Amino acid sequence: MELFTPEFWVAVSFFLFMGLVVYFKTFHKLGQALDKRAAEIAAELEEAKLLREEAEEVLADYKRKQKEAQQEADDIVDLAKREAKSYADETSRSMQEQFERRTRLAEEKIARAEEQAIADVRNSAVDAAVGAARHLISEKLTPATADKLLNESIDSLKSKLN
Repeated sequence: MELFTPEFWVAVSFFLFMGLVVYFKTFHKLGQALDKRAAEIAAELEEAKLLREEAEEVLADYKRKQKEAQQEADDIVDLAKREAKSYADETSRSMQEQFERRTRLAEEKIARAEEQAIADVRNSAVDAAVGAARHLISEKLTPATADKLLNESIDSLKSKLN
């Protein structure tokens, strides 16, 4: 049996390699590297978790601010609608009052014009009657009749005054 067979040399190489690995503490260094990498990963996970929580807080804050802004916008729109309705009502009321005032003034003006027209017609009728009476009196009244009418008028006036 041959002592230095290829299997023997493979076994010797394996044990030498394992010895060197143990001598240079390669497993320890490899463990430390893996532990270090695991710690880094854990730190990154923790940082990612914190960043996610922070992002969720920021998102919630933005949603709250958006909701507040929307509410404020709705309030502004509601206020604007109420003010517009108030202004429209006030304008309508003002226009109605102005219309009524102008109608009243026009009616008063018409009434005054009617009164003036009636007074003008009466004055014209009186002037015409006086003119006609003058004309008739000047043509038909004699001095004797005039004296008689004058005396009757004075008597009539005395009875009315007493």
